[in-house]
This record gives sequence, structure tokens and C-alpha cells, in this order.
Amino acid sequence: MSNELGNLTSDNSPLSIPISKFSEAEGGGCLPTNCRLLGYESADQKFSDALGSSVLRYVQASLAENTKRAYQSDIVAFLKWGGKIPTTAPVVALYLADSARSLSISTLQRRLIGLSRAHAALGWADPVKNEQVRATLRGIRRVHGKPPAQAAPLLMGDLLLLVDAIPVSVAGARDRCLLLMGFAAGFRRSELMSLRVEDVEFVPEGMLIVLRRSKTDQEGQGRKIGIPFGRTRACAVKALRQWLETAAISEGPLFRSVSKAGRVGSNQMSDQAVNLVLAKCAARAGLSSERLSGHSLRAGLVTSAAKAGVSAWKIRQQTGHRSDAMLQRYIRDADIFVGNAAGAIL
Repeated sequence: MSNELGNLTSDNSPLSIPISKFSEAEGGGCLPTNCRLLGYESADQKFSDALGSSVLRYVQASLAENTKRAYQSDIVAFLKWGGKIPTTAPVVALYLADSARSLSISTLQRRLIGLSRAHAALGWADPVKNEQVRATLRGIRRVHGKPPAQAAPLLMGDLLLLVDAIPVSVAGARDRCLLLMGFAAGFRRSELMSLRVEDVEFVPEGMLIVLRRSKTDQEGQGRKIGIPFGRTRACAVKALRQWLETAAISEGPLFRSVSKAGRVGSNQMSDQAVNLVLAKCAARAGLSSERLSGHSLRAGLVTSAAKAGVSAWKIRQQTGHRSDAMLQRYIRDADIFVGNAAGAIL
């Protein structure tokens, strides 16, 4: 496995198992040849040699690292089940049926995308496009379909409770900054953890942040996000200044590990750290973290801003959502009691 994609991850258990194990045990099938297009090492170098190293490098770069890890996980799961690549529509349909009770609809859909991309990239007929597979998935939706689980938005009032419960310490300064910046900018976990000190500029109004790359900007065009000084004690600008001063950092990753002794590390924290920090702070504040995740900060900003009457396009400017449709599930919930039809007559 290539070094860049062979790293084990703590937040995705299938990735903690070497792919080769599934070709050796449990009837795991075989890996597709030339799967370096999807992040795998290839046993057969003919296709790789034909492409040339420079072309192959750009083909690999066309997929985000998170996307490649997701495809890798999906294909590994299929091989572990007993499938082989290339495969056929009846086998994929059986795989869906066997997995219907244990996996969510969204996970099944993503697994199909991974299988589809593996076949398409290597020039094989795509079994996912077969009507038998599509009909099986439609049937699973009808029988097992349910609303997707969503992270609860962390609203302003609860955010203040979390921030107030954070102790005065080196780790506390980091956690306070992490929560307030994640909320104020409506960052995704990956965006928040990718920030570097050099991406921040303090200005008279607050601070400007250059987000160099995101889920919806894989080509790295970048965009600027403004965070003004807060009118309450939850001021992300002041929190960032405090963290930089406490950690004594002037360049490199913004959010880093902190030891029990208060020693600040040099490496960037993982995306999963946002969830861990949020759960720890919620526990201190006496709040349930059952439905909280890193996405709660982003959802909380959108919901709170909608309740405050901020226009959808200004919310999008802050969060980077591509369309109003992506915001509607938050805004709809925020306005559910505003001008309520039943409330007007009862």
C-alpha cells in the first residue's frame, strides 16, 4: 500500500486493517489491478507504465484524500464480505441485501459509489448501473428507510455554557478558541483542523481567515471568511489571540495537541479531535453530548443566524454552502414556530 494512503486511522476501523489481509483470509476476493487510481498499490504495472508516472500522479490527485480513504474503505468492506473485483450486478445486489439490516441507506449508497468508481476507472463494465442493483436499493429504501441521523445544532446559549465551563489552562485556551472559531466561521471539522497561523490576519474589525481548501473547493481556489469582534464574552478573535499567546506559536498548524503537563505539540490535530473536545466540554457543562458532533458547531451557527434574521445569502457567505437548498433543513427548523399556522388560530 502506498505510504500516503496506508496510514492507519483511528476514526475508521476498516482502514486499520491492511488490505492484503482480505485477499489472504475470509474469502476476501482479490484487489482490482492498477487500483492505485483509487489509492491502492497495483500488482500489475502494465497499466501504470502505459499511463506514465506524471499522468498517474494527476489522476490520483483528482480525488481528495478523504474521498480516496472512503473509496478504499468501501472496497475493502466489499472484499471482506466475499466479493471480487470486477464483479457482476447479481453479486452487488446480493451484497446490498445482506447489508441492508446492518448499514444505513447513505452508507450503502456510498459503497456503491466506491464500487462504481473502481470499475469505471479501470475500464470494466459498471455493475452498479444495472437495473437489478438499482431496484434492490429502491426496495431497501422502502423497507428500511428512515430519516438520516443529524447532529444537533449547538445554539448560542449552549455554546456559552460550554465556553464558561472550560478551565483556565493551556488546553483550555485551545479548546475555547477551537469551539468559538468553529462556530463563528461555520467551519467543517476538516476545515477547522487544516488552519495554519499564517491563514489568519487580524484587522480592525476582527480577523480575516483564508480557507485554502475545503470539501467544496478541492482545487484550492480558496476563500476569505470574516469573523468580527464578539459582542458577548464568546469572542473568537480574543480567544484566538489568547491561544496564540499561551501556546507561543507564530507559524504552522493552528490547533495542536497539548500534553497533560501543558506542553504544546508541533503537529496538526486530527478531524476527530473536534468531536472529542466538544464531548469533553459538554460533559463539564453538564450537557448531553449524545447528538453532538463537530458538525454541531456549523449547524449551530446556521440555525442561530437564521433565528436572528440573517439572510440566507449572508449565512452562505460565512459557511461556504453552495446553495440555499443546502441551508433549508437548518433554517426550516429554526423558523418552525415563527408564524406557525396552528399558533395563529389556537
